[in-house]
Amino acid sequence: MDYGFGMPTRGPLAQPEPLIALAKRGEELGFRYLNVSDHIVIAKDIHSRYPYSETGEFPGSGECLEQLTLLTFIASQTANARLLTSVMVLPHRGPVFTAKALATLDVLSRGRLTVGCGVGWMREEFEAIGAPPYDERGAVGSEYIRAFKELWTSDNPTFEGRYCRFSNISFSPKPVQKPHPPIWVGGESPAALRRAAQLGDGWYPIGNNPNSPLQTPELYSKALDKLRHYAEESGRDASELDLAYSAGWYNERQTRTLSGGERLPFTGAPTQIAQDIRDFSSLGVRHLMLNFQTGTLEGTLERMRYFVEEVLPLVEQ
Repeated sequence: MDYGFGMPTRGPLAQPEPLIALAKRGEELGFRYLNVSDHIVIAKDIHSRYPYSETGEFPGSGECLEQLTLLTFIASQTANARLLTSVMVLPHRGPVFTAKALATLDVLSRGRLTVGCGVGWMREEFEAIGAPPYDERGAVGSEYIRAFKELWTSDNPTFEGRYCRFSNISFSPKPVQKPHPPIWVGGESPAALRRAAQLGDGWYPIGNNPNSPLQTPELYSKALDKLRHYAEESGRDASELDLAYSAGWYNERQTRTLSGGERLPFTGAPTQIAQDIRDFSSLGVRHLMLNFQTGTLEGTLERMRYFVEEVLPLVEQ
């Protein structure tokens, strides 16, 4: 198992000095991934349901640094940590431009990019930025992934799709990683599982979607069975799919409970969290993403240190 954490895109920590401090300290502590979420604009009046809260209300504000720009900045300040789009909303940017930006990031970071991707949830944002139709976002996202692969791997890239077409172009430089940067498909719905099984190098869900909950090993295992079934239907070897997992509710300070009264995994005492890590690892999860952000740089750095020095040593016991 390796570990990563989210870099701030808003608030007092989303400034050059704290971002540099978090990235450099993360590398020093041995974190493998630095991840950044994706919003371009946030509507003032949101009617779309946010998938990862019980109420459906989005917990963020209107402030957001742009994902790919921020990851490029982080790349310039680090040497070893992988750079994870967590997740990039595929319809937010045109596919040829996005493929170029991601290839550039992979070149400039010397092959450290992992492309976590999904299809988004905020209709109002799609409309504001002129993205393809929100109701077609699943088909758009799948087509864009196919277009990325063509651009990244073909000497004469040609593509004829419903939402994307290109031919008679040169696309260079290619990404450093071969055949291309790993693509982790996010999402928890059956459609997302199929997309991951058919097109992804890995599956990267967030565990606390009330409509598709995956917080416990038992729930995750059932979804994993579906993923493997879809992979086999597509003629792919399910064992080759990498498994990553986001537990952004991680809390070493407070034990939280699920609706049935049982403890919410990745909350509570270090021994309990260590056991949660072992449980998910036994199901094949190889990459765990957590959230350490507080209102201050000092508080965030302390939570990072605590996880590495107080929790991780117990995992191997």
